[in-house]
Amino acid sequence: MDLLLEPPHGAGPVRLGMTLDEAVAAVAPWGEPRVRTRPNRVLVTVSAKCDKVGVEVLLEEEDTVTAIELWWPGEGRETSTRVLLDGEDVFRAPADDILARAAARGWTVDAENPENPVVPGVSLGFTRQTSQEVPRNADGIPLHFTSVLVAGEKYYDYRYENAG
Repeated sequence: MDLLLEPPHGAGPVRLGMTLDEAVAAVAPWGEPRVRTRPNRVLVTVSAKCDKVGVEVLLEEEDTVTAIELWWPGEGRETSTRVLLDGEDVFRAPADDILARAAARGWTVDAENPENPVVPGVSLGFTRQTSQEVPRNADGIPLHFTSVLVAGEKYYDYRYENAG
């Protein structure tokens, strides 16, 4: 199966702006989703697994999907599911290649924190952090992403409001 990242509109069958019920229905074909209320930061999360790829739907504003995060199943675990951004598998292709292609599209890539680069305005957030034994570059940073977040266009704006 292919899960398409379509920033800033959604990922796979989940669209930004969906209601809780719509989000649950979208991921239900993969198995029983887990719905949690988290009053500390995110109002509600819907968690599911698509062929071992973790999916967490975030509803941070009332009953509305604001972001979708997908996780690689982990080192040594296999999955036939691909998470694609413009045809490129974000978990199997080198992270630097994914970021270079994003920049070539004219997107701004903020890699100030190389373990957590973001593409504001689109909005994409990537993670390379892991405690697992994985291939790393000379700086000790994993070569591949371990998670990706798709959100609305202004999701990362807070990082830049007071910059300068």
